[in-house]
Amino acid sequence: MKNEIIVALRMTLVTLVLTGLAYPLAFTALAQVLFPARANGSLVVAGDRVVGSELIGQRFQKPAYFHGRPSAAGADGYDASASSGSNLGPTSKALRDRIAADLTRLRAENPAAPGPVPVELLTASGSGLDPHVSPETARWQVPRVAGARGVAPAEVDAVGVSQTEGRWLGFLGEPRVNVLRLNLELDRRFGPPR
Repeated sequence: MKNEIIVALRMTLVTLVLTGLAYPLAFTALAQVLFPARANGSLVVAGDRVVGSELIGQRFQKPAYFHGRPSAAGADGYDASASSGSNLGPTSKALRDRIAADLTRLRAENPAAPGPVPVELLTASGSGLDPHVSPETARWQVPRVAGARGVAPAEVDAVGVSQTEGRWLGFLGEPRVNVLRLNLELDRRFGPPR
C-alpha cells in the first residue's frame, strides 16, 4: 500500500510539473517568439501610448468617430474584466426598451444615414466586447462622421474601405472593420476632431 501511494504521489507531481508548468511555459515562450504582438494582447499604439487592443471594443460617442456595437460587459459596458452578454432574450422588456431608446438616439444622431439602422448597432455581441462592425454598418455612419469632421463623405468612405479586413484565408468569417483602427486612421488622415 505504501509503495502504491508513493507511485501515485510521484505521478501526481510529474503530471503537475508537466501540465501546470512545462506546458504553459513552453507555449508562452513559443507564442512570444512566433506571435509577440498577439501574445501580448494585440495592443494598439498611437504616438507613444497604448490606446486599446484590436481585440476589445471600446465606447466612441463623439459624432466625428464611428461607433461600434453596444456592450453589456460591466456596469457601463466595454469592461474587459466583465466580458459577457446581457442574457436578455427577445421577450425581455428591458431589452426592448433599450433597443427602442438606442434606435431613437441613432436615428437622431444619423439623420442623413441611408436606410434603416443596422441591427448590429442595436444588439450587443455575445462577449459584449466585439471590436468590429460590418463594412455596411460603417458605411451607414459615413454621413454623420463626414459632417462632424467637415470632410467629403467619399473621403471618409474611402478610409472605411481601406480599413476593411477580408475573410480569413479567403473564405472564413465575414468582411469586417475594426472600429478602433478605423477611428485612428481618421485622426491620422484628417486630424483629431475639434
